[in-house]
Amino acid sequence: MVIARGDVCWVDLGPIVDRGPAKHRPVVIVQSDDYTRSRLGTVVVAAISSSTARAGIPGNVFVPTSASGLPKDSVVIATEVLTLDRDHIGEPIGRLPTPLMRGIDSGLRRVLSL
Repeated sequence: MVIARGDVCWVDLGPIVDRGPAKHRPVVIVQSDDYTRSRLGTVVVAAISSSTARAGIPGNVFVPTSASGLPKDSVVIATEVLTLDRDHIGEPIGRLPTPLMRGIDSGLRRVLSL
């Protein structure tokens, strides 16, 4: 499977992590394409939530349905960045446009103090 930065994919986080976002949920690939194309067995993602009330939290980015391929308007949660085994990531269902990825980049810089 080929994935790229900005792809929206489903993952099952239940057995992978014991804290943080649980359940089958969407994520966006935030890792550089140089790394996603490499042999590296892990992928850095940011969790996506359908709880749009979280869009007002600094660093988070509102994502409309039309931009994501998801069934509901959603929010990328900048504080929920995970490194997952590549095998746990499902096929891409959409790809976020560049302006939204710029917003996510800005949110990650804010959260990580970069």
